[in-house]
Amino acid sequence: MAADADIQKDLKQLTADLKQLEAEYNMYFAGRLPRPPWETRGRVEALIKRWDRRRIDTSVERFRFQTLQARYATFVDLWDRGQRAREEGRPGPFALPPPKETRAKPEAPPEQRILHVTAFRDPVREMDKLTALYDSLMDARREAGDDVVPFHRFAALVKDQVAKFKGEGSPEVAFRVALKDGKVAFTARGLRGAPSET
Repeated sequence: MAADADIQKDLKQLTADLKQLEAEYNMYFAGRLPRPPWETRGRVEALIKRWDRRRIDTSVERFRFQTLQARYATFVDLWDRGQRAREEGRPGPFALPPPKETRAKPEAPPEQRILHVTAFRDPVREMDKLTALYDSLMDARREAGDDVVPFHRFAALVKDQVAKFKGEGSPEVAFRVALKDGKVAFTARGLRGAPSET
């Protein structure tokens, strides 16, 4: 039971620290912090390493830990790319898009651009595909000037959609990220059902 209490306490701490780390990196890349938040990042990394080596008995907590771990890995990659770009003096993933009114207007309306397609049977067991889909959707949202959605909310949405379509008799659900007229379209479709906008 002590281990259960430990993991619950640490997962709560990890969630809070990861939120703080995300905010601090956003402030750093916006120029409001003089240096990267190494201290907070070290704290998050230590907690993740601690539970990565230990056994987590309940599947709910194991899923929660794996989701946080995958989210951290995604962010680390993004932050490190941003840091490298900043050091090399080029725009990175955190560079602000030019203001909408100064963008050149295209001659003809652009076609729909499909950026990512993937299918899930069980998102909990397909974390690599889930992370890749998240990255693709968030890149599209950044490109369209939309806010980034937290990973846990995105993972819950995908899980709900898969469960909904499974309930309607589709064993596998396809997700698609596309850009159409500068807007992000994220759709889910049961492989034996009709498309549904999410």
